[in-house]
Amino acid sequence: MEDHYSLLPEALFKKYYPRLCHFAWQFVHDKVLAEDIVQDAFMAYLKNCDALVEDDVAIKNFLYSAVRNACFNLSRHEKVVQRFLGYYRPEDFEESHVMAKIIRSEVMDEIHRIMQAMPESCRQVFRLGYLEGLSNLKIAEKLNISINTVKTQKQRGMKLIKSKFNPELLGLLLLFFDS
Repeated sequence: MEDHYSLLPEALFKKYYPRLCHFAWQFVHDKVLAEDIVQDAFMAYLKNCDALVEDDVAIKNFLYSAVRNACFNLSRHEKVVQRFLGYYRPEDFEESHVMAKIIRSEVMDEIHRIMQAMPESCRQVFRLGYLEGLSNLKIAEKLNISINTVKTQKQRGMKLIKSKFNPELLGLLLLFFDS
């Protein structure tokens, strides 16, 4: 075992920094990022050194584990980012697209709020027809009611939506589509 001097932060840094950087670089293939990861590992060690055994092997294991975990977390994050970018196009994040998504969310929230006040049968038909896109025939079959009842309930639901829809939100919706 090495003497206690090797456990001082400066000595530890000089001893392990180059090898930990190389270790991290093998995962991230970026020198600056590898250095940042290793510096973070040393910061974690300094924050936790009172809880660790003052043993060179334990400290080395802690540092390697911290670097490995940071690289693993970074890799997982990168995979999530890549998967996210695969689902979305850059134009999805343009201001007009973002604004449209905000407005759609607000409108849907308002519709759901109004739907809560609808009678149960009307709410079911409205949800199936307008939110889930089922045809009148499918709704009638699913709920075991007549097509005329489906049409009546849809009209009733639409009338409630129109009468209770927040006028401020309607104005925002109209303003958005004018531009």
